[in-house]
Order: sequence, then C-alpha cells, then structure tokens
Amino acid sequence: MIIATPRGSVPPYYREVYEAIRSKIDERVQVEVFQRLLSRTDLPSAVQGQIAEHVNYTDGFLSKLSLYKALALIALAQQGKQPSPKLLENCIQEFPKPQLGEFKDLQNLRMQPTQESPLTVSQTLGKLLARDTVQVELIPEKKGLFLKHVEYQITSQRFKISVYRRYSDFDVFHELLLQRFAYRMVPALPPKRMLKGVLTSMSERDFIEGRRRALGRFINLVARHPFFSEDELVKTFLTFNGSDVQVKMRDACKKMGDEFMTNRMATLAKEYLPADIQAQFSSSRELIKNIHNSFHKLRDRAEKMAERSKENATDLLMFGRELSTLGSDGSPIPSLASSQSTWGILRQSLKGLSVEFALLADKGAQQGRREEDDVVEKLNLFLDLLQSYRDLCERHEKGVLHEHQKALQKYGMMKRQMMSATVQPKEQVSVEQLESRIVQQENAIQTMELRNYFSLFCLHQETQLIFTYLPITSHILGAFVNSQVQGHQEMGAVWNDLQPKLGCLFGVNGMQSPPLTPK
Repeated sequence: MIIATPRGSVPPYYREVYEAIRSKIDERVQVEVFQRLLSRTDLPSAVQGQIAEHVNYTDGFLSKLSLYKALALIALAQQGKQPSPKLLENCIQEFPKPQLGEFKDLQNLRMQPTQESPLTVSQTLGKLLARDTVQVELIPEKKGLFLKHVEYQITSQRFKISVYRRYSDFDVFHELLLQRFAYRMVPALPPKRMLKGVLTSMSERDFIEGRRRALGRFINLVARHPFFSEDELVKTFLTFNGSDVQVKMRDACKKMGDEFMTNRMATLAKEYLPADIQAQFSSSRELIKNIHNSFHKLRDRAEKMAERSKENATDLLMFGRELSTLGSDGSPIPSLASSQSTWGILRQSLKGLSVEFALLADKGAQQGRREEDDVVEKLNLFLDLLQSYRDLCERHEKGVLHEHQKALQKYGMMKRQMMSATVQPKEQVSVEQLESRIVQQENAIQTMELRNYFSLFCLHQETQLIFTYLPITSHILGAFVNSQVQGHQEMGAVWNDLQPKLGCLFGVNGMQSPPLTPK
C-alpha cells in the first residue's frame, strides 16, 4: 500500500487517463475499472498483483492520487523495474508514461455503477435479521361479552411501538397478506383452537404458549421479508393503535390491490427470466424439499432432547424428595439391630440432600428451557419458512397455472363456436357478441400469461431468500453447543459441591466410599 507522496511531477497523460476512466458520479475510479486497465498492460500476472497490492483504495474505489501512483508503478514495471513505493520516492523528474494501448479505447473500460438484475435479491442473513425483531407477549385472559379471548402485546423493535392484537387480527392480516402477495412466501398461522385429540397430549396452557411462539415466528418472518417489510399493510399491523385495525388493514389492501398491480416488474418479468427457469425451479424445489425433510428430523430430535432434560429435572427432584422422606422417617430401630446398625446416623445425613437435588433439578429445567428457546425455536422458525416455500410452489401450480389452462380452454371453445357461427350463419348480434367475448378472453389470457411469468419471477426471488436463510444452520448449531456446554458446566458444579457432603455417609464407623469402577 503506497504511503509516501511521490516527488516527481504528474504528466498530462495521467490526467487524461483519469478523466477517461473515472466514475461519472464522483471523482473516483472503480476498482473493477482499474483491474481492467491493469490487464491491458501485458505485464505478467504476478507483477500486476504486486502493483495492485501497493494501490490504496476504499469501498471499492481509487482516489485520483492513488490512480496516479498506480500509473507510475505500471510505467516503471514496463521498464523492467520491480514495482515498489520506494521507486516513487526516488523519482524526482516527471513520471514515465505507461503503455496502455490506444487511448480512445480507455473510455470503454469505464463502468457505470453496477445495475443488478431486478431478479436478484441482494441480501444476507444478517441484513434480514436486522430488519426487525418483534416480540409477542401474552396478555392475561380477558372475558368478552360471550367468550373468553386471548390478547397479545406486539412490540416492534424497528418501529419502537407496542400494539395489542387478538388472534382474529392475525387471521385477517394473514388473509390480506395472501391476497396482496399471492406469489410470495406467506407463513402459515397456527390453529385458533385445539384440534380434536390434542387435549389428551397437552394442556390448554401449553397449547396457548405454543400458539404464542408460532405467532411470534410468523410475524418475525413477515417483518423481515424484504418485500413485505416496507408494505403499508405490514406497517399498519405493527403500528396502528386504534380499535378498528381490521377495517384499517382491509382499506389499505383495497387501495393497493395485489402485488401484480403495484410492482413495476409485473409486466416486464419475462424479459429477466433465464431461458431455463423451469429447470432451475424444479431442481431448487427438489433440493429445498430435501432440506425441509432433514430439518424436520433435526427439530424432532431437538424436541426430544429438550423434553428429556425436563424429565431428568423432574426425576432429580423426586429422587431428592425420596431421600428426604427416607431421612425423615422417625420409626424406631429394632433393639436387635441397633447395636450393629449405623442407620440412625445415616438417616440424619440424608435429610439435607434434597436441597442439592432440588438445585440439580432447577439446573436441569433451565437446560431444557435453553434447548427449547435457543435450539428448537430457531429450527421451527426455519421450518416455518421452508413450509411457506412449499405452499408457494403449490399455489403457483394450482393457482396461476391452473387458471391459465382454464382460460385457454375457454378461449378454444369460443373459437370453435365462432367458426361454427361462420359456417352456419346466425343472427349478426350473436356473432358480434361472440367476437367481443373472444377479444375479452384474449385480454384475459394475456394477463394470465403476464401473471404466470411474474409468479415465476417471484418464485425465483423467494428461492434466493431460502438460500439466504440457510446460514441460520450455524446459528442453530452454535446455540445447541452453547446450551450443552453451559448446562453441563452448571450441573457439574452442583455435583462437585454435593460430593464432599457424602463423606459423612461413607465415613460412619470407618466405612469407606465404594470404588467407582470394579477391580
């Protein structure tokens, strides 16, 4: 990297090169342009690399002074000298002129600010997660006029506001999202009520807590979606504080229409789709299906581990209580056994052990909660997204494609009727009506075709989002490992504290602790 200021003077040619290749927006030169300039010098690639290392650039751009220094190094290298900042320090005359080919070709190296294809979704997982974090908290049950209902406090980190929503508000919001963004991944809502048979496996409290978690995952996926997050419908749901939020959302949706009506790419989508879009879609769909299946199994295993941690906590607590019960038994010891038995002393020592086992149980319960909150929830979040992708693929095939086929069939039937009317003349009015209907159907088919291309366009973008979310795997694994490390450390510390307290049990009348392993 060049630090010293060159002592030689800058020849006019350097200024001409700078003016030919600098950005039209500002006074800097894009690194990509400079790299293309280097490739015109016919210098060995190793020498080009050395020159590039000595060039100072920031945020992908070279300053005017950096370009001048680079041009001087190129010229010196073309003279057979080793490119080095020291050469510039020792140069007291005008810098030499580099050989860059025809000057008129230099302007062709200039690159305008890169315009990405509208089909490309430039996102990272960090950017998506940073868009918003929405907390969904349960408000204690309130009694309505006829039925009890559950209310949730929704707090958006982005909008710095808390609003109150009922499940019915989520339901209307979800319905309107599907209407507005039929070609995007809209996560499913959890069920409103417990299904038949659910009561046998979980309590109502567990069901409500599970639904709260699912609503939290739903709203966070929506709030972080690059095409949902800026939409008026989403902003209304997250920020409107009035009592008629459902009316407000319906009005907003009515004014906007669906995304096809408002997206500037809707009628241009075909131009940006690759020729093999169907093949790409099929292969991506199969891959994502396999990923979904694997994550489903991972989630099931993680749930079992969390459940086992909770069960272990319960067992430890009960084990300690049984020791305490055993030690609290005040039944007299038979006279024949009292002279030989140490049971009376041991019984007294057992009483206090329930405290340590209660602490172990508490640590075990904390471990279960960590596994549930940090691992299972993250897996469920990604599974919800993967499921919404599968739902979207089905909507594309059963919705847009199906409607398109129906429109084509109807159009074919009309054309046959028209041909029949031409062969067998009928009243002029009926022929004219048929012609009008055919024109209308042709327009409908054209719109269907545009919607089909736009649906594929959106599918391609949503597929990119799935792969943007895939690095969440490292987040999940990190959370899993950390939960295990923390849990084992905390449990180990309690076990270590407990061990010396057992000395009295093994030290009665010279008794020794039994060996840990068989000899």
